[in-house]
Amino acid sequence: MQPARRRGLAEEAADRIRDEILTGRFAPGSALREVELAASLRVSRGSVREGLAILEREGLVHSEWHRGTRIIGLTETDIVEVYAVRAALDRLATLTAARRGRPEQFDELDRLVAAMDREARGAADGGRLVALDIEFHDCVYAIAGNARLISAWEAVRSQVHLFQANRVRLSHEHYRTRVVGEHRELAALLRAGRVEGLGDLAEEHVQSACRGLLDSLHA
Repeated sequence: MQPARRRGLAEEAADRIRDEILTGRFAPGSALREVELAASLRVSRGSVREGLAILEREGLVHSEWHRGTRIIGLTETDIVEVYAVRAALDRLATLTAARRGRPEQFDELDRLVAAMDREARGAADGGRLVALDIEFHDCVYAIAGNARLISAWEAVRSQVHLFQANRVRLSHEHYRTRVVGEHRELAALLRAGRVEGLGDLAEEHVQSACRGLLDSLHA
């Protein structure tokens, strides 16, 4: 890993470790050892410990007394629970954004879909596609403008990112062929302000992702 810069060492440590988790260099379920992380990041164990606490609040890792810290695993229960919460949140966010959004805000969604399309037609880097996917939904929540809804999304966002990243690693082609079309349809309905059927579409978008990951795990 790259050494941590002196911004706020706990936050920097959390950022670096999070990146390693989301890119798959630290595998789901693996142990995270403070001594090794501190040496790699060139920070104190205290900074690493605080950084891991940040990631635990995000749901990316869990700690047990005398057992240390581990990255969350890809269990069916975890996947189903996280995507169920996300489906409910996305339904509300999408419907609220359709009612409140301004044309210039929807322009950003179109820009992100265009970026996904370019990526999918080119090298189709999985990590880049997932980052654009998450950014699209960040934008929908921002357009909705509900602070408590955004906080609820942020509580599961890193877990969603991790599961989506693993979905791509396990079944890249399936994800690549669906990601542009699904987000383009959502963006078009949001711009049109068509709430009829929009909530169902938002939920199905999430449940489709859940099914894709579970199918890949069981393959």
